[in-house]
Amino acid sequence: MRCGLGQFHQPLPEFLKFAQQFGATDILLNQNNDSGNHLPDSNNRWELKDLVNLRRTVENYGMKLSALENVPTRFYQDVMLNGPKRDEQIENMIYTIKNIARAGIPIFGYNWMPSQVWRTEPEYIRGGAEATAFDNKVAQKLPLTHGREYTEQEMWDNLEYWIKIITPIAEEEGIKLGIHPCDPPVEKLGGIPMLFRSFESYKRLIEIYPSGSNAIEFCQGTFSEMNEDIYEMIRYFGERKKILYVHFRNVSGQVPKFKEEFINTGYVDMHKAMKIYNEVNYDSFFIDDHVPGTFQDTSFGHRGRAFAMGYIQAMIESVKNS
Repeated sequence: MRCGLGQFHQPLPEFLKFAQQFGATDILLNQNNDSGNHLPDSNNRWELKDLVNLRRTVENYGMKLSALENVPTRFYQDVMLNGPKRDEQIENMIYTIKNIARAGIPIFGYNWMPSQVWRTEPEYIRGGAEATAFDNKVAQKLPLTHGREYTEQEMWDNLEYWIKIITPIAEEEGIKLGIHPCDPPVEKLGGIPMLFRSFESYKRLIEIYPSGSNAIEFCQGTFSEMNEDIYEMIRYFGERKKILYVHFRNVSGQVPKFKEEFINTGYVDMHKAMKIYNEVNYDSFFIDDHVPGTFQDTSFGHRGRAFAMGYIQAMIESVKNS
């Protein structure tokens, strides 16, 4: 079990030096930004040389580029929604995932949220720190995001079609793929069913195509927002070696309303959670994921992340040495 750093797009010295100094061994680069602040792309797909350059840049700082998280939504929106460019986008995603594997990056984490993560107005927590929050009563009044209401069945059909195509390719290329839970884990937002909102939905996912390459991007923060037992889910998927990496963050409670918290002030007992990861022989990395906005911090949250990274490393040491 190791500490990593993520939530940035480019392997710039300001992030990599920070990660190195505060004890990270693994880097996760997040590429879901459609504004252009990510990997160069040609026709909505990534080239091998650019991916190799990413890996080498990270390695120059003595760390490992262990995962890429997300592609811009436009790369595969029609795959999720069965749009007119579905087959073209699947071919491009196959090309991209093969290149990620061949570049020596072992994990690709993605999501099944065409409208991305949803939050309502932020709230204030310890000492006036600003945290993201969600209130489903407010969110359900917001308009459709993709022109119409989609059904659960069609979203599952689209997912199963994709999983059955991509998983054998991932196996052949030696890469593992993991899906992030829908955040927030409510039934529907903007007309789009949030498929991955429950324990059962993930049990269903891993049975669509049973394989070590069909796995989970385990955002503990989002799993904790579900109306489920977080400790049971960690143990269940951990024992089955389905957890590729962990977003180790905390929240105030479960849907329909919650706010994000400091890593040590939410409702989840993080030490208990870490003990379970250790008991199931989890052997990958943890990142802090989101952190609250604190006094005189940067937009990236360097101070908040330093606090969370130290906490993660202390938790790992505490369970390994107990």
